[in-house]
Amino acid sequence: MPNYVFAYHGGKKPDTPEAGQKEMEKWGAWFAQMGDAVVDPGNPVGQSWTVSSAGISHNGGANPVSGYTVVRAASMEAAAAMAKACPILDGGSVEVAEIIEM
Repeated sequence: MPNYVFAYHGGKKPDTPEAGQKEMEKWGAWFAQMGDAVVDPGNPVGQSWTVSSAGISHNGGANPVSGYTVVRAASMEAAAAMAKACPILDGGSVEVAEIIEM
């Protein structure tokens, strides 16, 4: 069964420790719902840089990644269905891509 990366875009840092705890509970419940399909729960990421032949841009690009998770699913459709319950969807989005084994 293939693995898929969920690349998160958007979202925001909670304003208070209490709000942060509520968000962590949402993410924990979502991971529990997916069970063994979660290969790597991942993490949020900091400011990204874009490296190209033209140089390095420090602004993260047009739609910077805010975190990631790796899941195992039978198909792209199954992975996308899992992503539909992601807490980031309250203001952000999830990009789903199959990880191609080389």
